[in-house]
Amino acid sequence: MLEDKFNKITSFLLGASWAIVFFGAIITFKTFLFLGLAVTIFLTLLFIIISLFMILVLDAFAVNREKLQEVKKQTKLLEDIYARRN
Repeated sequence: MLEDKFNKITSFLLGASWAIVFFGAIITFKTFLFLGLAVTIFLTLLFIIISLFMILVLDAFAVNREKLQEVKKQTKLLEDIYARRN
């Protein structure tokens, strides 16, 4: 049950993060447009890069969680094999 909650929360946060990237880029662009097009594009790209890095970190949590579950399964199998052998 706890694993299911973790997956739901992670999926929700990933979806929300993509929405923040999309709408945040539009808001950043419109907010800084008075400074000039070059500065605005630079700041918008900077926002997008930082936001995508945060999405990568969140995705790494999910991947490491799956990896941990697989390692637990493998450990259980190895313990069963070892118990049968001795």
